[in-house]
Amino acid sequence: MALKIYNTLTKKKEIFKPIKRDQVNFFVCGPTVYDFSHIGHAKTYVQFDIIVNYLRHIKNKVNYVQNITDIDDKIIRRAEELKQDPLELSDKFYKAHLKDMESLGIISVSEYIKATDRIEEIVSQVKRLIGKGFAYETSDGVYFNLKKDKEYGKLSGRTAAKAEDALTKIDTGKEKRNKGDFCLWKFSKEGEPSWDSPFGKGRPGWHIEDTAITEKEFGPQYDIHGGAMDLIFPHHEAEIAQMESITGKKPFVRYWMHTGFLDIDKEKMSKSLGNFRTIQETLKNYNKNHIRFFFAASHYRSRINFSEELLEHSKNSLERINDFIINLDKRDNTKLLEKTRAEFYSAMDDDFNTPKAFAVLFDFISKSNKESTGGKKALKLLMEIDEIFKIFTFEGEVPKKIKELIGDRQEARRKKDWKSADKIRGRLADLGYILEDKGEGYILKKR
Repeated sequence: MALKIYNTLTKKKEIFKPIKRDQVNFFVCGPTVYDFSHIGHAKTYVQFDIIVNYLRHIKNKVNYVQNITDIDDKIIRRAEELKQDPLELSDKFYKAHLKDMESLGIISVSEYIKATDRIEEIVSQVKRLIGKGFAYETSDGVYFNLKKDKEYGKLSGRTAAKAEDALTKIDTGKEKRNKGDFCLWKFSKEGEPSWDSPFGKGRPGWHIEDTAITEKEFGPQYDIHGGAMDLIFPHHEAEIAQMESITGKKPFVRYWMHTGFLDIDKEKMSKSLGNFRTIQETLKNYNKNHIRFFFAASHYRSRINFSEELLEHSKNSLERINDFIINLDKRDNTKLLEKTRAEFYSAMDDDFNTPKAFAVLFDFISKSNKESTGGKKALKLLMEIDEIFKIFTFEGEVPKKIKELIGDRQEARRKKDWKSADKIRGRLADLGYILEDKGEGYILKKR
């Protein structure tokens, strides 16, 4: 089965065909670094981490780039509140974000690129948009003229006229020709960070940094652009307008992918509601594998609810897989293994259907436990799958001494020598192993 991806642009699943065979250029919108990264960031970046891991797993070379918005209005306002230099503040939170990503096991990103490291490219794009008649100057900046782009709205289904309703983030400016026009270059006020340009000292608008980065890294067109669903309008719509107006080449991006929203205890995450969770806070109570599995078990496009109860359930489900791994010392059911592998990859090829993929895996575990099967080939399959998710625990083979003690205990149980059986269980516990009886068999757990 060929890999299919749901494309937000066409509103349907399409067979994935990169521009260059086996070479995938992949861009995901990174954070605006004015505070610590939160659990909503974790959802998006863990899920894209798994997607990129899978693309590489099926033999694609993936150049995965993320931007870092290290200068904008939010950063400047926060710096004023804290009486800090805006660029020093954003650099502090950028480093914290990288540490959070490392703590979550996200190592798939090829390069993080700050907006301020691409000022030359940003200025070049603004100049070309002005030269082609798509942008105009006002007293406070340079704006993109939506009236010049007849296709604006093709990603979100929202038109330039609908941008007038002000339901989503749009740039303010008294001299704008159309209310929905967005800022390409913002003239800096006194005391704000600024860079030289032919149009005056200023800083980049929000949307232009992404197209400037991707044009330099990938060229005028590339394979996949990802981000959270709330970025579809106006952010990603603006990116399309900018790049296709500059080059005339369409589509700017072949496949647009968007992750669903994250709620906290069934409510939208908000500092005002007191349910704002940073990644750092969450990692104090749960390890990275529990968090990664929580997000991996849901489809990336799904809206999901984050709660202590659900995370605890996710933790227990992952432990079920790890308990199965530690007991893989039996014969293999080759037919079941082949069926499981085929169904697992079929699920992943269907727009990265991770819930179905894990359902296949848990069905395999249930049948293997019922049949008392699962050996070296099963272990190899699970290690293969974990190249994608990076959440399982492989402790290696159970030591010979532990196996001998388990054998002695099984013999004591057969003879109904419960006192000896309990004594051996205690010795196993002292050695770091928990033995749970299950019918005539057992489940071994590493403490």
